[in-house]
Amino acid sequence: MKLRFAIISALTALTAVAAHAAGDSIRVVKGQVSNYYINVVPQHCINGTVTDADGNPLHGATVMFFASPAHVNTAADGSFSITAAPTDTALYVFYPGKALEIHQLDGQTENVKIVLRQEMERNIARRTKAVPTQWYDSDNYNPQTFCNPINISYNFEPYNNNVKPNGSFRSSADPMGLMYGDEAFLFSTNQDGFHYSKNFTDWEFAQASFKRRPTDDDQCAPAAFVSGDTLFYTGSTYKGLPIWFTTEPKSGKFRRVVDRNMLPSWDPCLFLDDDGKLYLYYGSSNEFPLKGVQVSRDDFYPISKIHDVMALHPDKHGWERFGMNNDDTSTLAPFTEGAYMTKHNGKYYLQYGAPGTEFKVYADGVYVSDNPLGPFVYQKHNPMSYKPGGYVQGSGHGGTFRDNDGNYWHVSTCMLSLKYKFERRIGLYPTGFDSDGVMYSSAAFGDYPNYNALHNIANPANRFAGWMLLSYNKPVDVSSTDSIYAAHNATDESMRTYWAAASNKPGEWITVDLLAPKTVRAVQINHYDHKTDQHDRANDLYHRYKVFSSLDGVNWTLVIDKSDNDKDVPHDYVELARPLEARYIKVENLHMPSGHFAISGLRVFGTDGSKAPDTPGKLKVARSKTDSRNAMIEWLPSERAYGYNVYYGIAPDKLYNAITVLGDTSYDMRGLDRDTNYYFAIEALGEGGRSELSKTIISKCTK
Repeated sequence: MKLRFAIISALTALTAVAAHAAGDSIRVVKGQVSNYYINVVPQHCINGTVTDADGNPLHGATVMFFASPAHVNTAADGSFSITAAPTDTALYVFYPGKALEIHQLDGQTENVKIVLRQEMERNIARRTKAVPTQWYDSDNYNPQTFCNPINISYNFEPYNNNVKPNGSFRSSADPMGLMYGDEAFLFSTNQDGFHYSKNFTDWEFAQASFKRRPTDDDQCAPAAFVSGDTLFYTGSTYKGLPIWFTTEPKSGKFRRVVDRNMLPSWDPCLFLDDDGKLYLYYGSSNEFPLKGVQVSRDDFYPISKIHDVMALHPDKHGWERFGMNNDDTSTLAPFTEGAYMTKHNGKYYLQYGAPGTEFKVYADGVYVSDNPLGPFVYQKHNPMSYKPGGYVQGSGHGGTFRDNDGNYWHVSTCMLSLKYKFERRIGLYPTGFDSDGVMYSSAAFGDYPNYNALHNIANPANRFAGWMLLSYNKPVDVSSTDSIYAAHNATDESMRTYWAAASNKPGEWITVDLLAPKTVRAVQINHYDHKTDQHDRANDLYHRYKVFSSLDGVNWTLVIDKSDNDKDVPHDYVELARPLEARYIKVENLHMPSGHFAISGLRVFGTDGSKAPDTPGKLKVARSKTDSRNAMIEWLPSERAYGYNVYYGIAPDKLYNAITVLGDTSYDMRGLDRDTNYYFAIEALGEGGRSELSKTIISKCTK
């Protein structure tokens, strides 16, 4: 055993040397200031030569190890000798004008022969001004639509136990929104701040970090409310967190109202009633009910009794059962969490999430009362926010807010749960109250283009822009592939599968063949975090790419140029300024924030000019005779259909919930309430449009 660096021989009489963890290191004590530990490792010599492709020795080539200061230069005959440690498994060899060679050692130590070949032209992403086209001009972009998941700069998870096994990933969840002035503010877990937008399509980020520990989330499941010009804000806590306030939220400067909130308010909601009274709702548990209490506006101390406001009843409500399809009765009891309060026409609507954030059936339900602290009554139409099918799945633990035109929106958590169960995204859905006071959100086309906040649209169902999906299961060609992450994953309409290129280099590309010329109105490019090494918030992250179109696969036209984009756009959605006739859509990478160029969904929207599909026939809902929370839904396939929306509700005119089914003509429904009769109808989805809605049928509960 020898020291890699010979410094021990210089120790003086004031230096004491003692063995520390024999065979691993030596402890060096210098004076009375500090201790040093020097690693002791076995070493071996590697001998070899470096030549050019013609066999000529290269004098002065540098031979080094990756991530190591050790290096030598070759002699006149091209020979070298370098001392290696067990962790040195590859040589990096450089010579001007030659391509950098990475030589794997594989245990070889003698007569290592390294050949350097002529350097090829390096593919460098030039920093150039984006070229405006007739379809997209970054300086004059005024989108009228948006598409879920919303395109915010999702933060990477901090370097903690969530990410170490499977690599770094982005995530945010537990959102709430509010209007501050003429902008919507979006608060959510793990963001080190918040996002804001005027149109709900383009979102900007404002730093507002309160982090105390670098491996923690930044204010998990936050709560906020506005009083006059003051914004109040806090996060989830059992031990007590400050409650902050500001009149300049975008500055990032917040001050404390109190240093510590008294209550163990995990998943808090702060609700300011129009009579000036302030209420706190909180709780996240598969054992205890959600709580509600009036608190002082001076110090947020409780001033009323603490009430149990609701608890789950999965024996009655099928959608509250645990599992990916409400089908797990053995692992855990379901969780209730994410309390949120909305007041409308004098009624108090208490929203809550269930049964678990990692499931496609994650949803928000609602109880209603005439009093902010109850008693609350379960709304017959439930869940009020529900999206178990399609590209975006899950719509739970959210919050409802009203824009400046009086339209309601529900922002909620979408499941991804690929690298980790708490890997999530955020969706935004139009929401309303019908003439009977029933609260509901519209998610039938919740992952298609919808009209944004620039449009004053009262009926949530009228937000859908009418552009159909043109890319589902279409053939894909790519520049390269890394391992099992195949090209077809980019068009299979699953956020939990993806294609990854072999690198992040400029020029990596992906092309989808729409099989015939189509009228393209929008493109959504959903990036994924493949082999990323980013953790937590960084403000230098951005995506750059170009989109081309072609009618023949040979001649290409630039459609979207984001070669000077400086924003982090992991779910970039681009609405085209005018219709584009194209058969092929190609995305070419220029720059990735971290990791390889990877796409979980290359989604193209528009129409193909064909006839809409026929209405599906023979819709059948077979309610289970032993458990009326379950039903098997079946129908006949429709010509020209790529998918279906199954609508259901508590009355023929209240078919507010929808389940998107792709590639199948049946659905195993396990989310019904035991004692409720339901009405069902179905429509077919095709590239030419949507069919007429089928005849409504009733499915009676089996009591």
